[in-house]
Amino acid sequence: MQLEAYKIADHNQKALEAHQRKLSFWTEEVANAEEIIKKLIDFQIAIPSWALGTGGTRFGRFPGGGEPRSLEEKIEDVGLLHALNQSSGAISLHIPWDIPKDGEAIKSLAASFGLRFDAMNSNTFQDQPGQENSYKFGSLQHVDRAVRQQAIDHNIEVIRHGVALGSNSLTVWLSDGSCFPGQLNFRKAFERTQESLQEIYAALPDDWKVFVEYKAFEPNFYSMTVGDWGSSLLFANKLGPKAYTLVDLGHHLPNANIEQIVSLLLMEGKLGGFHFNDSKYGDDDLTVGSIRPYQLFLIFNELIEGMDAKGMNHATDLGWMIDASHNVKDPLEDLLQSVEAIQLAYAQALLVDRTALEEARDANDVVRAQEILQEAYRTDVRPLVAEARRRAGGALQPLALFRQLNIRQQLIGERGLKTIATGL
Repeated sequence: MQLEAYKIADHNQKALEAHQRKLSFWTEEVANAEEIIKKLIDFQIAIPSWALGTGGTRFGRFPGGGEPRSLEEKIEDVGLLHALNQSSGAISLHIPWDIPKDGEAIKSLAASFGLRFDAMNSNTFQDQPGQENSYKFGSLQHVDRAVRQQAIDHNIEVIRHGVALGSNSLTVWLSDGSCFPGQLNFRKAFERTQESLQEIYAALPDDWKVFVEYKAFEPNFYSMTVGDWGSSLLFANKLGPKAYTLVDLGHHLPNANIEQIVSLLLMEGKLGGFHFNDSKYGDDDLTVGSIRPYQLFLIFNELIEGMDAKGMNHATDLGWMIDASHNVKDPLEDLLQSVEAIQLAYAQALLVDRTALEEARDANDVVRAQEILQEAYRTDVRPLVAEARRRAGGALQPLALFRQLNIRQQLIGERGLKTIATGL
């Protein structure tokens, strides 16, 4: 479904007076408010095609009504999100869940919603119907060359689909690893993975990047072949200048200092992008900012410092994507919440007085350094984020308008009460 612009305009007009009262402090008192608003307008967060349907657990899944039944309907749903918040201007596809039958038609449909195609994602963590070889004991690391070749060929196929859609990056996540001591020769598994990745790397177009994602555990619980940021960085360095590490916020052991990891990867020029989510225990894939909002702010604080030190463009030089999935929420509402949480953390980090922070550090004034960060974090930047949306043509309150217009009920009317999103 298409969301008519007048509905957003009517919503904004009714909320405008109250919004302008809240915004007045920023426009009158904060010198860099306009700069922050402009950066927020430019900052786009990609939506993964697999997050548009209800997620699940190993124990069950409870699909909701009106879920997208095809790639075309997934693009329509991201178009809805982007119309509401003007900050979801890209979609990331998972192959083979979302193979486009007609690349040009799909590209044209996405463009009609103001969307581009972000990183393409390969899938060698599942066996597909009719697949000749199984990934039960690994893919790019497998002891059988035929299985490795199958996984290599799949990744190269994903690149071809991406080229047709105008994407320029490939994300590789491997479930490869071992469940029990003795099962795997760690060194040989790493070497086989490296050799496989080198074949994929050789197939990349000149202007493409490959992101090597890591995860500390699951589905293997003794070892993961790409189990931490050091392993990913090793692969990225060995592969070459088009290879980078991708950080998924849920892919760490509990209490990992992700902001320090981010800082060091930026320093080395090997941070490629992010998968944003949140977690209480492990890779929970919860709504961004729902559990650890201060950690999210601290990560953005390091991102801004590191990117500015290298003269990088905040909006375009890293890949920004959500990777969340939940069993009890409306997926579109969950994504609206996640995008806003990312924008809030970004805006708060832009407020940090970096000159004062460096002075406090140089003076070993620990209390002052902490206060500078917490002052920015405790600032209510919601009026700035809302103003950025309004100026870009989005809704002042996207989630409220989504509910006010009964969009989920409209989708159920179009698609049916019992639908299952493709790929899930």
